[in-house]
Amino acid sequence: MPKRVQSQIFRIVAGRMADGAGIVNEAFERLPKEAKESGHIKSHFSKLVGDLEESAHKLYREHEKNIGTEALMEYFGLSGPSIPVPIKLEERIRESFGELNDFFLALSQSRKSRAGKAFEIIIKRLFKSLGYPFDEQVVINGKPDFLLPSEKHYRVHATDCIIFTAKRTLRERWRQIVTEGIRGLGFYLATIDEKVTENGLREMNANRIYLVVTEHLKNIDHYKTAPNVITFEQFFRHHLDPAMQRWNDNGVIDRT
Repeated sequence: MPKRVQSQIFRIVAGRMADGAGIVNEAFERLPKEAKESGHIKSHFSKLVGDLEESAHKLYREHEKNIGTEALMEYFGLSGPSIPVPIKLEERIRESFGELNDFFLALSQSRKSRAGKAFEIIIKRLFKSLGYPFDEQVVINGKPDFLLPSEKHYRVHATDCIIFTAKRTLRERWRQIVTEGIRGLGFYLATIDEKVTENGLREMNANRIYLVVTEHLKNIDHYKTAPNVITFEQFFRHHLDPAMQRWNDNGVIDRT
């Protein structure tokens, strides 16, 4: 069977899957009412990041299973008002095995890509719930995920701004974004990656990079002792909230 048939199956799935923001919003709306209040979000940010990651992954797999099943049913002619008797179904599956294998591989690759993006979307959703001002994906000798309080203020007073990027896993990718934080008040890199080495943390510290992690990750031995590894809660208390006070006092934040 030609390769284009497999592509057709995947196009059906890709066209019907909810986007990352939709999945995360659905996970957020499933939280208990009290968990969505700003006070709770700020004091339990670490836990919420983990809970939303887990919930969004489960929701994605549910959507993937349901929509993938629909796509395969359509492909094998088993859906619609008049369903033919699948006399040659076994033969067709055998003939399509290579295409189906590629299809499931594509699903797996798409899942990994979406997982990385979902972490950024979770941070964005929680930041918005707390009312923090930011612009996204601004090009400033790089393209960080969030620029606080705004691009406008950065163009006037770059060293008064906070540059914040979210990467679910780091490996060596943090090096390519070092220059993005050179002119800012500080560069904050949020992650749930527990495999950053001691040398990596020292290099980040030398480049004025704070690694922002959950409370659980902060308890890892070499994370615990690194001065530039902070929890989300510490980021709010010692870094972002004081900046918010200053921005408010100086009339930087437009509340209209």
